[in-house]
Amino acid sequence: MLLLYFNQIGWPSSLPTSEKASFVKSVLREKKNAMDEFLISKSLPLRSGVQEFIDNAYTEKVPVAIVTAYCKSGDKVALSIVEMLGQERLPNVKVIGDNEVEQSMYGQLVLGKGVSSSLEEQLVKEVKKAASAEKQRIAEEVASMLKLSVDIDTTSSERLEKIVVALRAAAEHIGLPVNNCVLVAGSQPGVSAAKMIGMPCVVMRSSLTARGEFPSAKGVMDGFGGADLTIPKLRNKIKS
Repeated sequence: MLLLYFNQIGWPSSLPTSEKASFVKSVLREKKNAMDEFLISKSLPLRSGVQEFIDNAYTEKVPVAIVTAYCKSGDKVALSIVEMLGQERLPNVKVIGDNEVEQSMYGQLVLGKGVSSSLEEQLVKEVKKAASAEKQRIAEEVASMLKLSVDIDTTSSERLEKIVVALRAAAEHIGLPVNNCVLVAGSQPGVSAAKMIGMPCVVMRSSLTARGEFPSAKGVMDGFGGADLTIPKLRNKIKS
């Protein structure tokens, strides 16, 4: 898009043709830095209807996780979001940042942090912790994780891998299998990562994705609450 933009309005007169590529990269880098600073500032309000959506989820006993782990300034973004949501909503929301991902079982297996033994030994250790019914659940979950970690390493880009790990960790922290969770995504990378692990997904449009198409998503919405995304509508989207 930047190439088309500068081709249309003209490139800086002092810029040699051979340096156009590096110039575009520097513009994109500065744009990303500015966006990160804007996200962690208090200048960016929450999207209209978000508080009501979270309150509705709490009333309906639907757990909510805000995944910030795959953002560059994820922890700062999380702090900003929590402040805007208000302390009264904090017990109803789990924020999944880098620390939560690293502490999750899946994060440890994939990232290799906190795992001193082989994956087979780790599985045995987890199985021994639980009673008979719980043993089976953990064994199946870890086995699924081990398979997915291979898929991630061999077929995914680095960014998709990070998003997949974050989504898996979020599901683990709220105590649900990924196919019983729903990702409310704002961009294609989130949609792609959700599809990879079988997590249903609904896209929340923005000015950046107004013309985008998301065939793998269960639905595309324009906002929260009212005629747009509510908990009952979210459930209907997943059932359809």
